[in-house]
Amino acid sequence: MPIPIINTVASWLLKKRLHQIEFFLKYPIEVQEELLMGLVDFAKDTEIGKSFDFRSIKNYSDFASRVPITNYEGMEHLIDQARRGTANLFWPTPIKWFAKSSGTTNAKSKFIPVSQESLEDCHYKSSKDLLSIYLNNNENSQLFTGKSLRLGGSKELYESHGSVFGDLSAILIDNMPFWAEFSSTPSNKVSLMPDWNTKLAAVIAETIKENVTSMAGVPSWMLVLLNELLDTTGNEHLFQVWDQLEVYFHGGVSFSPYKDQFKKLLPRKSFNYYEIYNASEGFFAIQDRNKASDLMLMLDYGIFYEFIPMNAYGKEAEYAIPLSEVTLHTNYAIVITTNAGLWRYKVGDTVRFTSLSPHRIKVTGRTRHHINVFGEELIIENAEEALKIVCKKTKTEIIEYTAAPIFMEGKNKGGHEWLIEFRTPPQDLGHFTALLDNALKSLNSDYEAKRYNNMTLNEPLVHKARAGQFHDWLAGKDKLGGQHKIPRLSNSRQYLEELMAL
Repeated sequence: MPIPIINTVASWLLKKRLHQIEFFLKYPIEVQEELLMGLVDFAKDTEIGKSFDFRSIKNYSDFASRVPITNYEGMEHLIDQARRGTANLFWPTPIKWFAKSSGTTNAKSKFIPVSQESLEDCHYKSSKDLLSIYLNNNENSQLFTGKSLRLGGSKELYESHGSVFGDLSAILIDNMPFWAEFSSTPSNKVSLMPDWNTKLAAVIAETIKENVTSMAGVPSWMLVLLNELLDTTGNEHLFQVWDQLEVYFHGGVSFSPYKDQFKKLLPRKSFNYYEIYNASEGFFAIQDRNKASDLMLMLDYGIFYEFIPMNAYGKEAEYAIPLSEVTLHTNYAIVITTNAGLWRYKVGDTVRFTSLSPHRIKVTGRTRHHINVFGEELIIENAEEALKIVCKKTKTEIIEYTAAPIFMEGKNKGGHEWLIEFRTPPQDLGHFTALLDNALKSLNSDYEAKRYNNMTLNEPLVHKARAGQFHDWLAGKDKLGGQHKIPRLSNSRQYLEELMAL
């Protein structure tokens, strides 16, 4: 079948999905309530279903009062049993796949269950929806006349009991339908290579031969790949390699620190950037408008959402509210119940709503990735915005960064210590530091109060990292490529001190 025909047919099929999206936009609360009761009914005969008497749950109120909010540690014993072959513990259908997610907070890996239902009705459905929404917003798109460059992780087999674990991206690649593989590059064989450096060279060798029209992957690793590709080809920008490249689908980390660098590599005003919000636990939200900075919450992926106001998070009286009770501009921790058997599970991310009709969100950070040693409540959203402001003023570019507290000792005040790897460093690091301090004050009143007259916090201490320092830290932990991320903010000095020691 000629490629233009494929483009036309695919576009038509994907646009049909828009009518279903319109339905949950019109009836969001009803769709969510029906979804919850469907999950409860489906899992009523599992061990969890029996222990919380799912058969007698008639509405959300019953569910919330019966089933406790939990986290990975609370489910770990059941997940360990499932990985060893015990069935029907938290989900009735067999679970073969587990997404390995160590994140950045623990050396110990998490293994998130991925059911057949979540593969089909969440992860793959979201990929189709992303394309549907993009094509609807860009009617002249020629996306299917070429291939999508995907950059994912690697996988390994769990040796003893036959279950499979690896990066979520690798699981998705391994289970992809043939038509998706046909429209993607590099090949599955290259995509699943375990060694990052070997894979990098192989990805470049395969993709430069293709007509790439879109890209998908985590910004930090995609940037490494693209810069290496330009070095290999001797080109100045990516349109000299792929003239029909039109969109980059990105997620996993904030795009703010990387945006200007991508614009240099992709110097066309017409080029599109589309953000997604997904995790090993599920796919949650999609940018639904060109040039938008917020994401539409997808409500029919087999995921029921609840939200913990951050002023109640971790407190004895912690509570969660359903979608019907959320308000604008409040910082919430996300709680999910999923079609892979996670029940009232804390994802570890924080969001705020920018719109309630439709429900649109911005990811504001991680529940564990903030600095609040002195009551300053510095979150990733503050840090990213402050760095964006300062980089613009100082004409600098940042590759990676992390920050940690300087604890009070004796009569010495506390503070924040930053390690930043620059692509384009500032001419005056002291001036950069002062601007960063002022930007944080303007964005966060708690930080500003603690900085007043150096009452609690001294001016930040900023170090310029050597080239490749963060890369070496990740390499030392066997975390190159894929979904691995640098911890941005932490109440602990562990990451900073490990990095500074290199």
